[in-house]
Amino acid sequence: MSKNFFDLTGKTAIVTGARTGIGYGIAEGLAEAGCNIIGAGHAPMPELEKSIKDIGGKFLYYEIDMSKQDKLNDLVNFAVNNFGGLNILVNNAGIIRREDLLNFSVENWDDVINVNLKSLFFLSKAAANYMKDHDGGKIINIASMLSFQGGIRVASYTASKSGVAGLTKLMANELSKYKIQVNAIAPGYIATNNTDALMKDPIRSAEILNRIPAGRWGNPEDLKGAAVFLASGASDYVTGHILAVDGGWLAR
Repeated sequence: MSKNFFDLTGKTAIVTGARTGIGYGIAEGLAEAGCNIIGAGHAPMPELEKSIKDIGGKFLYYEIDMSKQDKLNDLVNFAVNNFGGLNILVNNAGIIRREDLLNFSVENWDDVINVNLKSLFFLSKAAANYMKDHDGGKIINIASMLSFQGGIRVASYTASKSGVAGLTKLMANELSKYKIQVNAIAPGYIATNNTDALMKDPIRSAEILNRIPAGRWGNPEDLKGAAVFLASGASDYVTGHILAVDGGWLAR
């Protein structure tokens, strides 16, 4: 295997929801491998921009509301126009709403499905339509432990992440002939804004920690290696796979 097998120099990636948490860690990891980064989200990302520029990388911010689908094609065009192409899409943007099933609101259902599933699909469609005519590419979806399990009080999130797992396989089936590999990363319990409520709940936090063989919550940096692998030539014969980065959670 070439020592440069994981080198992403000259490649361009869109990472949605890259301002904090998992998206931040993945964007930083791809940049460390040489990739140009477009961070897409609803607010500027000065900390990520500084981090990437400090390592000699290139970063551009694209403002977009991921609950809507009107600017998804524009986002792909922005990447092509500014960096000359698009090689990698990381569908990381996601939200969560917590409410008992018996009281779950239509708003809490629609808000999550729109961001986590609908925009993921239509952004992937826009990216794939470019990639298929430009020597292929990589699409990396962010799934969840709730792609495999039910969870509690997160009905729309569980539905969306189960849907992400299914769409990953469907897209892999349809896009492989265009040299587009589609895979997903399923993070375990990672210390982010979305899990802050769980970490602050002493009972739930202890229950979660006691089940993780690695003995700790994950950090966004723990996703870097998996993302670089799935974005690089090292994964050219891997598609339709959901890679758990969970400290052993699913094995317990």
